[in-house]
Amino acid sequence: MDTIHALIGEHLIQITSNNIEFATSIFNENDYLLSLHDQKPHIRIHIKKGYGVPFVDYNIKITKEQKKIYFQRADYLIETDEEYKVATIYVHNKLALKHALTNLYSSYIVYHNWGLLIHSSCAIENERAHIFAGQSGAGKSTAAKLSHPRMLLSDEATLVKITQNEITVYDSPFRSEIKSTGLIKSSSLASVQLLHQSLENNRVQINKADGFLQLMDKIFYWAHDPSETKKIVKLLETLIIKVPIYNLYFQKNNTFWELIS
Repeated sequence: MDTIHALIGEHLIQITSNNIEFATSIFNENDYLLSLHDQKPHIRIHIKKGYGVPFVDYNIKITKEQKKIYFQRADYLIETDEEYKVATIYVHNKLALKHALTNLYSSYIVYHNWGLLIHSSCAIENERAHIFAGQSGAGKSTAAKLSHPRMLLSDEATLVKITQNEITVYDSPFRSEIKSTGLIKSSSLASVQLLHQSLENNRVQINKADGFLQLMDKIFYWAHDPSETKKIVKLLETLIIKVPIYNLYFQKNNTFWELIS
C-alpha cells in the first residue's frame, strides 16, 4: 500500500491506496506537498477502485449508523466518520473519484465552518479573484476559457474560505478541462458574477437577498442534518455581506472583462 500527501486549500490530505497513481489522478504535481508528510493530516482517505457501475445520475443515498456516515451513488461509496476526518472511498473510475472527493471535502469544510465549495469558475485580475457562477449551460467554462491569459483558480468548483475578516479563494483541484498552473495558490475574492449569455455586455449589481437565493443552489453539499444546512446558510450570508454579487450579461468573447476590471 502506498501513501501520498496533497494540499487542498489549507488542508493536508493523506491518501493511501493499492493503486496510488489512480488515487491521485485528479491532482497536478503542483498539488503534491511531500515535504509536509511528517505533519499531521487534516483528512485521511483510503481509496479503492472497482466499485459499482459507470455514472448513472447524481442521486446519492445518505445513511448514518454507529457514528459513521455513508454517501452512496451508483459509481461510488464514501464511508466516513462524523467529522469527515477519516474516510474510505470506493469508486468505479476517475469521474467517480473526482465526484467522491468533491463530496467528502465539501462536507469537511462545511462541518468545520471553514468555507464553501461553489459550482463556478474563478479567474484572477489585478491580484483579486472573480467568480463566475450560473445554471448548467450558462457559460462557466466559456468564461474561464475567455479569461485567458488570466490565471484560473477553478473552472468547475471554486474553493472559498469564509471568515468575518476576509473571503479568500484557493486553487481548486476539482476541475473539468483547464488544469491548474499552481502559480497562484489563493487570492482575495472581489466579486461574484451570475452569468447570462447575451448579444451585449452589461453588468448589474443585485441585492443581497437575491444574491443569496441565486448562490444557494450552486453550493456543493449533501446535507443529512439540519445543523449542517444552518452552517451553509451562515457561511453564505457572510460571503454575500462582504462581496458584491452581479448579473453579468456577456458576449462570447473576452470584452466582458472591461466591465469587471
